[in-house]
Amino acid sequence: MSVRTLVRRWGFRDLLIGQGVSALGDWMGTVAFMALALKLTGSPAAVGGILTLRLLPAAVGGPLATRAVRRWDRRRTMLAMDALRAVVIAAVPLVRSLWWIYLCAVVIEAASIVFLPARDASIPDLVGDDDLPVANGLVLGSSYGTIPLGAAAFAGVALLPIATVFHRPLALVFWIDAATFLVSFYFITRLRMLGAPTAPEEERRDVRFRDAFRIPLVRAVMPATAAVALGLGALFSLGIVFVRDVLHASDTQFGFLIALFGVGAALGLAILHLRRRHDPLFETRLGVAAIGIVVAVFSLAGNVWIAYAGATAFGAAAAYTLASGMGALQSRLDGAERVLAFTAFHVVIRLALGLAAIAAGVAAGLIHDVRWPFVGQLEPSRVVLLCCGLLTILASVLVSERLAKPSVASAAANATNATNATNATKATT
Repeated sequence: MSVRTLVRRWGFRDLLIGQGVSALGDWMGTVAFMALALKLTGSPAAVGGILTLRLLPAAVGGPLATRAVRRWDRRRTMLAMDALRAVVIAAVPLVRSLWWIYLCAVVIEAASIVFLPARDASIPDLVGDDDLPVANGLVLGSSYGTIPLGAAAFAGVALLPIATVFHRPLALVFWIDAATFLVSFYFITRLRMLGAPTAPEEERRDVRFRDAFRIPLVRAVMPATAAVALGLGALFSLGIVFVRDVLHASDTQFGFLIALFGVGAALGLAILHLRRRHDPLFETRLGVAAIGIVVAVFSLAGNVWIAYAGATAFGAAAAYTLASGMGALQSRLDGAERVLAFTAFHVVIRLALGLAAIAAGVAAGLIHDVRWPFVGQLEPSRVVLLCCGLLTILASVLVSERLAKPSVASAAANATNATNATNATKATT
């Protein structure tokens, strides 16, 4: 099915429109959180605190998400989280204390951790199995392709004379962000085909977040998820330093480089559409290897034009990998396992993204120029990016079909349990 035909399916179209508008506002809000923290304190460390505290919800939000989506139907879960995020974002301009701003940021992130698995687990109910890779790519594109648009929208709204309302800095930005969550809420109310969980109540009661990592397919896909986050985190942390200090580019050129990520993502989804009949787990492994190669080559770029090509290639490889990994989880898992898998997916990618960003920045500050064989003298940011690329290439080996299959011991145990259950049934009859 073509992209045009896919977006004509009203259920999927409603989800896609709502998520695109919500993501645009969310990236506006992310920039506004950092700008407000800097405005209130004048300290760059306060801005770093926003990023650091976003690690906490990813750690504690997994069990919360598991509990929520196994007890509620997916549609109500998404509606509740959109309503919560709209209220919290609207309240941000009303507070003055930095700690209240931190608390709001944590609550927003925790609500997102609950919302995203419910959303991704719902996509197979809206499209056919053959269309999952393209559908995943479109949803991912709506979520991450709006980064440069959100940043630009923040800059535009922040310049308006009415951006500060009742002496509240950036109030208009936060209220627009809150309104975008209400737009998402409206479109999700139309998805009435998303029903309640079908598993028995006793089965849903026993499901725990850590059970996600006992699913073989989840263990196979998680290295790919972490690898994408490793590359994104390193580029997020060191990209502007690399472009400014190493390539001697301007802020405008850096903004153009960020925009090329979105262009690359669209290219990656187009390539995936052409290869959609291939095994999604193999495509995921291929994408991870491509990410590693791109980051390694990007670290050795001698001018900004090579960096532009690297940014485009990275956006393509990242979108290709994430969409393929999501397709593998959606096509091979169902019910509670699918929800658990996507909970783990989003927790891992957020934790890995934050940790990679912090670790890359710390590492670049601790090391000095290094001379590598064949490539010569490398600045700290080049060294860290090159190491991230090499580690990502190694991670591609871990994305294995063998890991996606239950072990012989597990299969034997399941068979034994089934036999014992059959014998017990016969004995009672």
